[in-house]
Amino acid sequence: MLARIKRKIKRILLKNETTTARNEIQMDQSIVTQPYINDIGSDDENLIPRRKITSLQWNGPIMTIKGYFYLEDLPMLDEDLVKKRLILINKSGVKSILPLQDLTVGEIGLKYEVDELYEWSGFEGKINFATIAANNRPLPESEYKIYLEVEVHVLGDKYYKKQFTLGNIEPFLEKGFHSAKMEYFTARREMKFNLMATYDQSVKTLKIVSSKLKDFDPKEMGIDADKYKRGVFYRFLHTTVFRLLYKIYCLRPLKVNKVLFASDSRTEMDGNFLFVYNEMLQRNLNLDYHFVLKKGVEEKKSFKEIRELAYHLATSKFILLDDFYPMVYPLRIRKNAELIQLWHAVGAFKTFGFSRLGRPGGPSPKSINHRNYTKAIVSSKHIAKYYAEGFGIEEEKVIPTGIPRTDIFFDNQYKAEVKERLYEEYPFLRNKKVITFAPTFRGNGQQSAHYPMEVLNLEKLYHELKDEYVFLFKIHPFVKNDFSIPYQYKDFFYDFSSYREINDLLFVTDILITDYSSVCFEFALLNKPMLFFAFDVEEYIQKRDFYYEFSSFIPGPLVRSTDDIIETINESDYKMEKIKPFVEYFFDHYDGNSSSRVVDQLILGQPEQEENSAY
Repeated sequence: MLARIKRKIKRILLKNETTTARNEIQMDQSIVTQPYINDIGSDDENLIPRRKITSLQWNGPIMTIKGYFYLEDLPMLDEDLVKKRLILINKSGVKSILPLQDLTVGEIGLKYEVDELYEWSGFEGKINFATIAANNRPLPESEYKIYLEVEVHVLGDKYYKKQFTLGNIEPFLEKGFHSAKMEYFTARREMKFNLMATYDQSVKTLKIVSSKLKDFDPKEMGIDADKYKRGVFYRFLHTTVFRLLYKIYCLRPLKVNKVLFASDSRTEMDGNFLFVYNEMLQRNLNLDYHFVLKKGVEEKKSFKEIRELAYHLATSKFILLDDFYPMVYPLRIRKNAELIQLWHAVGAFKTFGFSRLGRPGGPSPKSINHRNYTKAIVSSKHIAKYYAEGFGIEEEKVIPTGIPRTDIFFDNQYKAEVKERLYEEYPFLRNKKVITFAPTFRGNGQQSAHYPMEVLNLEKLYHELKDEYVFLFKIHPFVKNDFSIPYQYKDFFYDFSSYREINDLLFVTDILITDYSSVCFEFALLNKPMLFFAFDVEEYIQKRDFYYEFSSFIPGPLVRSTDDIIETINESDYKMEKIKPFVEYFFDHYDGNSSSRVVDQLILGQPEQEENSAY
């Protein structure tokens, strides 16, 4: 009787412990750490472990592992009663728990049979050591040993749990080791680690060593750090003096034919600016043009530049912006003047501006950013409300003129000329189908922008697609982390990240691979297939969110891995039927006259013309 009571109490305690561990893993998908209790070969010494690693592969810092693990005489016939994990134990004895996916032994491709009693003994897992720690940081600096843990619940009895080494995994390590770089970026911290994986003969398991190579504030340590330092005098000049100068210059008459193009994200006239400017020039309008262009918000302005900016802002009838422009937001725009936002993006996709109130990285409700626009343009009346919300302005100030830089998508002569020029300059594009990889960056802004290139398996892409395709990288210009194409793949992968006009590349692109970038709107106008490589979509939704439900919104298949990309391309499963309704919803006009409408309605003040156009 007493023995039965003891067993029941032990079963309750074990069940509570397991439930707690399960909840910890669900709450935080990064590693769960706790002091290591030596339970390798501990309770239930009579249980004999049987395990084998059948596959262990590396792609940069990403490890994919597959195998089986069972305890003799404990049935594993029900998936719900089985759990398997990897356990990382560092030199301080702290262990980190990484859940594995349970598989049947048939799913791991064994060449010999495991007794059917252990049907659910198989497992697989993919671990990205570059994002494994809290806040997606790399594996902390230390030496780690990796073990397998199995937990089996036998109904009517109890939970059994045992840890064991991986065994001889040296055959899976080319030349006996694997190394990779791991990077981490925020606005105030940049880190780089080296990961080294080897076989520990003495313990008979995998050993991981994470070594920190650098850790610094990029603003303080960068070669251009001095350029971005903000002293007290400069801040005074940039705010108080600038606003005072603006008020003084507002005493001067407003010049009704003066147009100012102001940007803190470009040094040349391109994008929407260029198309609107060219439209004005072609019409020979009697306008006085001025340009204030800087590479980035962080780039310093001299006193002369600050004074000229204040003067032009105060005396221009039309002030045109194309992106975030912080110096203008504290200003009271003069009566009869127009502050017009020619926003660079097309459509409405991920939330921005005041749509992100209350979210990490979102604005304060008291923020004055964007709120003084008198007009803003969008591609469709359906999304005007989202731009109004994002900018914090009235919806009637958001005008669906269309986006000027999309006019070239309706100019067949221009498209033909661009394609021929690209074929002449890059002849390898001519005889192959072109895949363009154009994702957006990860991070909260320019200072922390990065992209985890390790999520792509270049070797697989090369071997599966090289005969029919070439693969172009068009990485966002904000991305800071190092990326180089291995020389053995140079006849397939090409880096076009520095090529200025992505729209030109789209004309020679047969398949676009993107994620949360607004480039999908422009590419949809070409009615060509696109894939949405959203390996981190759950996390992105939680942190950034979208105006529409992501999976139903995208005009193409959602793919989560390199294997998904290859399979979708090989099977040509592009969901092309979604493109036409997508274009019809996000574009009111399909005529290539958006630049003309911007000039007519926002500069010349002409009423909107009723148009009949079909996609």
